[in-house]
Amino acid sequence: MLPYHGQIMTETTAQRHRYFIYIAYDGAAYHGWQIQPNGSSIQETVANAISTILREKTEITGAGRTDTGVNATAMPAHFDTQTGIASPDRFTEKLNRLLPKDISVLKTIETKPDAHARFDAVSRTYRYHITSRRDPFCGRYKYRLSYALDFSKMNEAAAMLIGKKDFTSFSRLHTDVKTNICDISHAKWEQNDEHDWTFTITADRFLRNMVRAIVGTLIDVGRGKTSLEQFRQIIEKKDRCSAGSSVPGNALFLCEVTYDKDIFL
Repeated sequence: MLPYHGQIMTETTAQRHRYFIYIAYDGAAYHGWQIQPNGSSIQETVANAISTILREKTEITGAGRTDTGVNATAMPAHFDTQTGIASPDRFTEKLNRLLPKDISVLKTIETKPDAHARFDAVSRTYRYHITSRRDPFCGRYKYRLSYALDFSKMNEAAAMLIGKKDFTSFSRLHTDVKTNICDISHAKWEQNDEHDWTFTITADRFLRNMVRAIVGTLIDVGRGKTSLEQFRQIIEKKDRCSAGSSVPGNALFLCEVTYDKDIFL
């Protein structure tokens, strides 16, 4: 018997085929990625569509767990099926015909049987969008601020996030993770035009609510409410109460998850 991500690979599971799908979704109508007992989720909606096509009960595992209202342009997830999928492109088309308009599967790829969407991820990238523009057509996916920000100072503070550190100060309390240590490789604000800015952050993993808490605290730096030294101390304190408020989820997007190429067939 072979190890199978914490399970035992039996003869039956060894014969199954594993596939990755890449999902884009508008999270406004959902209670996040993960299946909820009393609310709709992306995970359940997609799993039900796959089960309908394959005619077998199917569970899917995502690369992460986006919160209520958070969006994704490319969330990878894996699932197993007893029979192989003859045409991944046609399977993707069938899925999209069944799924609601706010969820779209971008592609389906077969992987090695032990490939795991969450545990094999090398990095994840999120983007948060803010604007000073009063525009009824962009407010759904951008966080509008009516005050000026010092983005130079915000980027100085963002640079302090780089590296392998304990990010308890930016994590939701009472989660079930074993460690709050993450390795952030990129964190930077960039200007798109006169009114719009985007914060991009890449790490090996993220904690619950982490990006939204970081953005909220960086905005406090940009407003002059928090100094650069105070921001450094917030990281070191490992205390969520010391950091700023979380920003709304509607302007946050999971944009990319990377893997080693050798997990794909």
